[in-house]
Amino acid sequence: MKNENWNRSEPMSTVDCAWLRMERPTNLITITALLRFAEPLDFERVRSTVEHRLLRFERFRQRLAEPKGRLGLPRWVFDPFFNLDAHLIRSRLRHGDEFELQRLLGDLMSVPLEATRPLWQMHLIDNVQGGSAIICRLHHCIADGIALAKVLLSLTDEEATAATVTSLPVEGPAPARRPRRSSLKRALKLGGVIVEGGRSLLRDPGWSLRCGASAARALAKLAILPADPRSALKGECGVAKYAAWSAPIPLREVKAIGQAVGGTVNDVLVSAIAGALRQQLARRCDRAIYDSEIRAVVPVDLRRPEEQNGLGNRFGLLFLPLPVQIPEPAHRLWELKHRMTELKRSPEAGVVLGVLRAMGAGGWTFEKAVMSLFARKATLVLTNVPGPKQPRFLAGKRIQDLVFWVPQPAGLGLGISIFSYAGEIRVGVASDARLLPDPETFVADFQREIEALRESVTPLMKPAPRLERAAASVRSVPVERGEGMGASPE
Repeated sequence: MKNENWNRSEPMSTVDCAWLRMERPTNLITITALLRFAEPLDFERVRSTVEHRLLRFERFRQRLAEPKGRLGLPRWVFDPFFNLDAHLIRSRLRHGDEFELQRLLGDLMSVPLEATRPLWQMHLIDNVQGGSAIICRLHHCIADGIALAKVLLSLTDEEATAATVTSLPVEGPAPARRPRRSSLKRALKLGGVIVEGGRSLLRDPGWSLRCGASAARALAKLAILPADPRSALKGECGVAKYAAWSAPIPLREVKAIGQAVGGTVNDVLVSAIAGALRQQLARRCDRAIYDSEIRAVVPVDLRRPEEQNGLGNRFGLLFLPLPVQIPEPAHRLWELKHRMTELKRSPEAGVVLGVLRAMGAGGWTFEKAVMSLFARKATLVLTNVPGPKQPRFLAGKRIQDLVFWVPQPAGLGLGISIFSYAGEIRVGVASDARLLPDPETFVADFQREIEALRESVTPLMKPAPRLERAAASVRSVPVERGEGMGASPE
């Protein structure tokens, strides 16, 4: 980095600032990703790849400088003492088994990133069942899940034989909007910010004429939305966190279930998650499974075409009620399909984006109000990020598994992340140790719910043509971890 850039700085965007201010010791706002490799990685080659491909994004060499008062926005400044060795850390598992890796992930999720340095870390772990793993931690104020996936993919190649890149153009962050000088003006502009967020969601010209009224109705709906019922999965969080993840699920099987009822891959996966939540509540003898619904906060990407390759946060949030009171899997799937279709037509996500912008620009009182909104009206965070269709390689080694975990803001104790990679789906579960001390049981429940859905809709599935039945029977054999199917969810 040239010396003339050290004094350059820029204000943090209001949305990114909102995510920074949501962090609490019991609710860290850090995205975590796990990359598994069947073979050991060469540390020096990984280091060279990170140096030349990740550090070309200026944000990964910048730290935060806090304002002198509460009304200002933090600024991104270059860290004059930046040292890659403080961010790329090598360690080794003692026993090398899955449980030890799971425990390490939970420990890392419980520790905040160092505030005086750029807000990211990468751990290269040796002796992971004979191979290696990379655990990436990134603060949400740098980027959301969509942007993080693109950053991680920029480290990878399509072939194992690809040479390490020695130089790439430096990628600067998107220009930040000039911060408003007056807190009073920020409050007065809230209505305009909300409308702008709604327009990002739906680009139909006719819709923009109705945007003001629609956004106002959506904001009113959020305000009067009843609080989520108290349950065994909702309560006071502690510092300790746990992590678990599913075995790869063949995408073609989930597609077949969705097509049988005219639904999508996402409809099927969310229905199975609702079923797993029901099983968790039943195991704890919680009456919420009989007459209540559990609401999930669902991120929705609102990037414009010109923002597709930028960092930062460009998404809104929807509040999706999960019908955990419905015991029959196929009925639950039909109900969720209907609800998700209705939510897709709503400007609610854009309204919440506007609220987040106002939170970042506003004062402490407004910040507390927004935090309270999320804490009272939801129980978990649920997100789905599409990954590459084909297998990818990092430092010459094939990525066997790729899983990520979403942070849980505002006192929420459960986060569920869905990621598709090389024709398979992985589900990651991050939980507060007080509320769900055994997230691996949730993963097992989820996988059982997928099987129950398959059995429920089997009579509706179209039989395979005669010439393809033999091949289909071979494909029904469980896929070994790491075998790419070359497909992508729709």
